[in-house]
Amino acid sequence: MPSAFQFQCHLVLIFLAASKGETRYLEVRDAGEDDPFLLLSEDLKRELSAGQIYRRSLRCIDMLSIEGQFTFTADQPELHCATFFIGEPEELITIHYDFVNIDCQGGDFLKVFDGWILKGEKFPSSLDHPLTTSQRYVDFCESGNIQRSIRSSQNVAMIFFRIQQVGNGFTVTVKKNSNLFPCNVISQTPSGRFTMVIPHQHRNCSFSIIYPVVIKISDLILGHLNGLFLKKPSAGCAGMGDFVELLGGAGLDPSKMFPLADLCHSFHGSAQMKIGCDNTVLRMVSSGKHVNRVTFEYHQLDLQETETRKENSIEEFCFPSI
Repeated sequence: MPSAFQFQCHLVLIFLAASKGETRYLEVRDAGEDDPFLLLSEDLKRELSAGQIYRRSLRCIDMLSIEGQFTFTADQPELHCATFFIGEPEELITIHYDFVNIDCQGGDFLKVFDGWILKGEKFPSSLDHPLTTSQRYVDFCESGNIQRSIRSSQNVAMIFFRIQQVGNGFTVTVKKNSNLFPCNVISQTPSGRFTMVIPHQHRNCSFSIIYPVVIKISDLILGHLNGLFLKKPSAGCAGMGDFVELLGGAGLDPSKMFPLADLCHSFHGSAQMKIGCDNTVLRMVSSGKHVNRVTFEYHQLDLQETETRKENSIEEFCFPSI
């Protein structure tokens, strides 16, 4: 049985697909295709490619993956609302307040969070984000006109808001910006291919896939300096400043997940692993002394793959009853 976390995350991602446009723009893939997500129709694609600004109303709980102008107007007191924003792995998200009419003195609030929070767990984790948790919140009631535009540090961000007076609300414009070296990503899809590069930066980067997956690492370069590889260590990854680890668990925060495997040797080839966890994270730890790079691809585990055990399979870790 799927866990509550997996159900909530899948619901959020399915809602993302359905929220990319109004109902008249939605169409379903052919039944023979593996991905059940709804797609943007050609009508909406043509409108967006023509340079028109996409506009629509926000729901109390909503998800956005495209640029545009979005308005929330309360038709009843709304106490616990949130909008999730997500882009492609190589995109950052900018949220600009065009218009805000809320009662800050009366208990309303409007806050942007740099990342996602779900059931109290954060992505990116506090260990992987350049800002402290308090710095990741931008409260409109405190900053007002001082900071009307907020840019995320990764491909996800969100807004929390409470609006108690009917008719009050806000309008935001969402834009996306290119990120040359993406660090910390939530995948929109259950399959894909990605190359993560950390160039001489002391930071940790996590790539989160909210599905049980087969993940295959095809290229890993660690400790690369001036065209030369450092000598391979004789021991494991303990104490190494540069390595890649695979994490699995039932929550959103990588720092609360279980370590499943680690890699601290550069290689070219293929290393495949089957992970039956609700959430799988590939995390690169970088000392900042070298240029580190990892290329991997992934796809969602199907039922047959889940039931078929292999030597490099660790789905028993997450589903001990199988």
